[in-house]
Amino acid sequence: MSGETFELYDLRVEVVAPEGGPIYCGAKVGDYFELRGEMLHLPKDQGFSIYSLASVLPLLAAKQRETHPADWMSTDADVACPDPNCSTRLRITRLDKRVFNHADTTAVPMPKEAK
Repeated sequence: MSGETFELYDLRVEVVAPEGGPIYCGAKVGDYFELRGEMLHLPKDQGFSIYSLASVLPLLAAKQRETHPADWMSTDADVACPDPNCSTRLRITRLDKRVFNHADTTAVPMPKEAK
């Protein structure tokens, strides 16, 4: 990779729950969305609770990046539903890496010393 490119993981966020656990967020076990770069993709005809989405959004940018193996961001994958009475968890899985070019993602030029 050149000094102007970087890699991010594509991510899948999937609803998991213990068998028979109550679900109040409107999700079904197996519902998911994928994050490819900065674009969120949902399967056709499937929704996703904005409250559930809000619980994982702050973690996604960090999960897209390479982290140290001992960092909890590398090992922990499940995020609790924001409703304390709902049994669902949102499992974040890293998929393939995608290469991006700095100039395609921002109008701010690379500093000369970073190239």
